[in-house]
Amino acid sequence: MPGIDECLLEAMRLPGARGAALVDWTSGLALGSVGEFPGGDHEVAAAEAAEVARLTAEQRAFTPDHGEDDRADPPVEDLIISNRDSYHLLRFVPTSFDSSVFLHVWLGRSDGNLALARIRLGEMAGRLVLG
Repeated sequence: MPGIDECLLEAMRLPGARGAALVDWTSGLALGSVGEFPGGDHEVAAAEAAEVARLTAEQRAFTPDHGEDDRADPPVEDLIISNRDSYHLLRFVPTSFDSSVFLHVWLGRSDGNLALARIRLGEMAGRLVLG
């Protein structure tokens, strides 16, 4: 089971990967990062991505419609943000505690494979060991 560094290096092997980070969406801090980030500052990118993740995760419109409150799973699986030249994929990580982390991968649009990235990030999130 990979730790943070191994997981981020694996994410950077995705086609088109420009940068990857594990971010705590409650604090906005990057727990680890590798590669490039928009604007050149991984801490700013982490804080801005955390704001989007937090706003999405806290909205009832985006959460599963069932009566059980399952704290082990994040309320949202992932977010995809696209612009003219890139994709940002935010994959929430399920944990044994009240989950508040996500993987953020920045992909170049011309050489990235969004479908493959989404599948692989889901696999990575399931194997990631935090602690």
